[in-house]
Amino acid sequence: MAKVKIIVTLKDGVLDPQGKTVKFALDKMGYKNIGDVRIGKYIEIEANNGNKEKLKKEIDEICDKLLANPNIEKYTFSIE
Repeated sequence: MAKVKIIVTLKDGVLDPQGKTVKFALDKMGYKNIGDVRIGKYIEIEANNGNKEKLKKEIDEICDKLLANPNIEKYTFSIE
């Protein structure tokens, strides 16, 4: 069984209001050394596919069609 770890983040240049809110809260809490904050998603999938190349293609399709909005988000994944 393979474990797939997927990270989805906003593309560079896309505004991140949630990240801005967290940055503001950190400033209010006294954490003045924090730079920009960006919020993303972390997803784990367990897969029974033994063919790693086929699994890579399937995960790519899953990310494109369901987990990430290709207009504003990018993703990376690793297979263990």
